[in-house]
Amino acid sequence: MTSPTTLKKRSVNIAGHSTSVTLEHAFWDALKDIAGQRSTSVAALIADIDRAREADPGAPNLSSAIRVFVLTATKTP
Repeated sequence: MTSPTTLKKRSVNIAGHSTSVTLEHAFWDALKDIAGQRSTSVAALIADIDRAREADPGAPNLSSAIRVFVLTATKTP
C-alpha cells in the first residue's frame, strides 16, 4: 500500500494545455472522491480550481490551491 504522504505527479489538461501537478496520494484520493460526488472528472475539477485561482491575485500555485480546495471541501457539511 502506498503511503498517503507519498508524492505523485500527474499530467492534466487545463484549457487546452498539459501541465503537471504534484500532490500527495491522500490529496489525489480526496480529489477523486470530490469529483465523483460532483459527477465530474478530476481534470474538470482541477480546471475549475485553476480558474478560481487565476481570479485571485494572491493565490498560490496550482498544487497549493488544490490542497486548500480539498481541505475546504472536506470540512463543508
